[in-house]
Amino acid sequence: MRRVYLDNNATTPVAPEVFEAMRPYWLEDYGNASSIHWYGQRAKAAVEEAREQVARLINARAQEIVFTSGGTESDNAALVGVVEATSAAGHRAPHVVISAVEHHAVLHTARALAQRGVRVTTVPADARGRVDPADVARVLRPETVLISVMYANNELGTIQPLEEIGRLARERGVLFHSDAVQAVGKIPVDVERLGVDLLSLSAHKLYGPKGVGALYVRKGTALRPLLHGGHSERDRRPGTENVPGIVGFGKAAELAWAALPDEAVRIASLRDHFERELLCRVPGVAANGDREHRLPNTSNLAFEGVEGEEFAIAADLRGIACSTGAACSSGSVTPSHVLIAIGKTEDQARSSLRFSLGRFTTSEDIDYALEVLPEVVGQLRGVGYAAAS
Repeated sequence: MRRVYLDNNATTPVAPEVFEAMRPYWLEDYGNASSIHWYGQRAKAAVEEAREQVARLINARAQEIVFTSGGTESDNAALVGVVEATSAAGHRAPHVVISAVEHHAVLHTARALAQRGVRVTTVPADARGRVDPADVARVLRPETVLISVMYANNELGTIQPLEEIGRLARERGVLFHSDAVQAVGKIPVDVERLGVDLLSLSAHKLYGPKGVGALYVRKGTALRPLLHGGHSERDRRPGTENVPGIVGFGKAAELAWAALPDEAVRIASLRDHFERELLCRVPGVAANGDREHRLPNTSNLAFEGVEGEEFAIAADLRGIACSTGAACSSGSVTPSHVLIAIGKTEDQARSSLRFSLGRFTTSEDIDYALEVLPEVVGQLRGVGYAAAS
């Protein structure tokens, strides 16, 4: 049976070049990057090269890159770090603004801050999943210290108007963070153009290893460290550096930088073909999210009369890997908060599937998926759906 992986927004395979770049730092150059001897300095040099590679991908300076364990830690470090730094500076009741379609790493961190007395305002998204900068402007207060709006949504692929929000943040003197975990490596990301002060990245979303990420922190941004310990990462993130992971992240960033934008065009063409054909071949299917402002690899579709978890399981039995939404929410009995936020009913949300293509997706993969998925839908709908239709 053919296996087709259409869940690249959950994670991506490690690119062969990335794996080879990492290999020596497990077996040969295994020193601690904080050690002053030859072994340590070899590791340190590799970490700093990776820092340059990651910085180049987002048009930042190397010293503005802080390596972390992944996107979740980066999001936590940004929100908690800003709030604690501003509280120490005299803001006794700081105010934070987030969007309703954020990843749980931001939503749950904001909820935890609210339990500590931080005031949090959640701005809505429209039916396409887009946040209106005017809505952000309306909720800003003198005590607002941070705006956090993701660059691209992990479920819909919808891209947010970050440049406009960035300009607004600068005008109001408010720090601006973006969870760009799903965007980096898929579309061009330029921290200067976007006007962000903090930006979260994760290696495993762009063909790097799991367990390593980064937080871009603009020079001069006040940020309290989330963790306490040694002096790694210029006192911004203590702990022994994950040298192999960081090296892999750097190599993955280098490959992504070289592949943009040609790879995005190829993947978008495959995605559009997949979506058009599926909508033609299967009745009762509707597309979710913005059709124009979205990632080139993501398609979120609602299948009338089909339960999403059952669909994902049945598709997997036929060799197709897809998902009902965020991997961190897999198995949840509640419908997607993103789809509910854009106005979908619980039934519509539960009938929606995310298909996310990647660097290793081929036209033959898409042809196989288009052959199998209509059959899966038909089997799940059965006679009852046909009679109701």
